[in-house]
Amino acid sequence: MSITTKQEVLEVLEMSDEEFAATIMPEAEKAYMEQDGRIIVRSMVGYSNRCKNRCLYCGMRALNKELPRYWTSVEDIIAYGRQARDRGFSRIFLVSGEDRKYSVDDICHFISEMHEMGLHISLAAGLFPESAYQEMKAAGLDEYVLKFEMAQPDVFDELNPPVTFAERMAGIEAVKNCGLKLATGDIVGYPGQTLEMLAEDIILTRDLEASWVPIIPFMPAKNAPLSEKGGLGDLGWLYRTIALLRLMIPGVDITAQQPGCDLRKGLADPESNLKAIKAGANVLFSELLDPEVGKDFGVIDNRNVAGSEHIYKVAELTGMEISF
Repeated sequence: MSITTKQEVLEVLEMSDEEFAATIMPEAEKAYMEQDGRIIVRSMVGYSNRCKNRCLYCGMRALNKELPRYWTSVEDIIAYGRQARDRGFSRIFLVSGEDRKYSVDDICHFISEMHEMGLHISLAAGLFPESAYQEMKAAGLDEYVLKFEMAQPDVFDELNPPVTFAERMAGIEAVKNCGLKLATGDIVGYPGQTLEMLAEDIILTRDLEASWVPIIPFMPAKNAPLSEKGGLGDLGWLYRTIALLRLMIPGVDITAQQPGCDLRKGLADPESNLKAIKAGANVLFSELLDPEVGKDFGVIDNRNVAGSEHIYKVAELTGMEISF
């Protein structure tokens, strides 16, 4: 199935639930089963929740004075890498707020140590000069995660102070210039987004040749101003976006760790994860942080991705093999 233009994307986004379930969703699921057909698991460490930015949709924003802040030492980050390896994980996703307490040398040190452990390493830590991405790649980094969030420059600039869309896109180009794999994508269904805007997001994700799309619907977060304007993003839009990305970007990884209607279950609701997989998603997470620490990561409320119980449950529901 060939979907290439914004109008074709819009036609899928505007489909009835019945038509989508009967036509597009089975094609997306088939495409992934033919490509790989396994649930891909990434261990995860949210190693710092300190951030200098003030994004209006994020609970980790610098102006959230009620969020208990934590910071993980470089040696403890490396210890999480050993834990991941010893537990049989081959992939690790390291993520933090834009916390400049860590120097580029610090980051390259823990990357190098984990590279020596044989781990595939993805990192999300905000904007850096291109020379820093080059150093990280030389240290053994495989993939850098830098989401564009929304494809409309004016909307980005309003919702992501003090960063501009031009600065974010320059960072994305710098990541690509260094030869790192690029993980990027958007937020689905945030207050004020239209289907035309979402279509533009999907086209941009395709054009950037993302290796992994860490997609997520808009989810309320305590003390994030945008949460006052609306609740959970439309899950129908989410599943359509996942399916379109599966059909438009061959070989891409897509996050299946998605919320359902009961936000108390966070991202570890097996039924919502199953629906995402049926739409073509394939990536689940296992947070290595102690839940008492991980609960304060704070980007969204009720993340709930610790442990592996939800992963085995989804595997049972789908009959799919797990690749750790």
